[in-house]
Amino acid sequence: MFSGSIPALATPFRDGSFAEDQFRALVDWQIDQGSSALVPCGTTGESSTLSNAEHHRVIEVCIEQAAGRVPIIAGCGSNDTTNSLLHLNFSKKCGATAGLVVAPYYNRPNQEGIYAHFKALTEQNDLPLVLYNVPARTVTDIRPETVAELAKLPSVVAIKDASGQIDRVTDHRLACPKDFCLLSGVDELSLAFNASGGAGCISVTANVAPKLCAEFQAACASGDYAKARELNDVLYPLHKSLFSDASPGPVKYAMSRVLGDFSTDLRLPMTPPSDASRAAVDAALEGAGLI
Repeated sequence: MFSGSIPALATPFRDGSFAEDQFRALVDWQIDQGSSALVPCGTTGESSTLSNAEHHRVIEVCIEQAAGRVPIIAGCGSNDTTNSLLHLNFSKKCGATAGLVVAPYYNRPNQEGIYAHFKALTEQNDLPLVLYNVPARTVTDIRPETVAELAKLPSVVAIKDASGQIDRVTDHRLACPKDFCLLSGVDELSLAFNASGGAGCISVTANVAPKLCAEFQAACASGDYAKARELNDVLYPLHKSLFSDASPGPVKYAMSRVLGDFSTDLRLPMTPPSDASRAAVDAALEGAGLI
């Protein structure tokens, strides 16, 4: 269902509020640069600091501005099943293509609880679901056997795997239906992820380098791994630099360097990246020919 370079969009703020004009311009630029789908209200979009009203407005604006040009995978995750369902219902009403739903964080449910969370969502809303597994942030881990069971549910169509374990790609490919979509959630592992059977990446770096990321994913999809390795070598320092301090501080700084007028404002408890982080980002942007 999904493939290629899919940016997890940063959410711009101005004077503490959602900067809608900058976000609309970002959506247009991403599509023009070759991104194959868009994710509003993911981790990079600072969804955890948005009110529900803001969360829904960001999704609504993304869908409006994209105007059917690319699929929209709306961030609908929460540690609260009821609140996640609220996001899913709104996203379906607005015309989202799918909902990205992270494993419940903070509560630390066991595998039975994780399965029950997603199953309850599918029983009350038929919007296609993309599972999001990122144990470094949620503590909980959607184990491969649980993914296999969830993939049997009719509306669970894909996984964004940010576990960092490349063997999971093969685990999922062998255990899940053939049309179950495997997407990387870690930019620097995307080369190995795709070679193992992945279809693309929900990416942080694509916020900054959408054209390069799209070209990299296209090379992987065509089986041209020599070209993919060359592009990966260009992108790799950028991948690393964007996590040289707490995300999304470095990526917002990078976007301000590339786009000029993109706001670097963050919401507490996030703070601006350090001088060392900014220097690493600058060097990586220069190396990639982006500034």
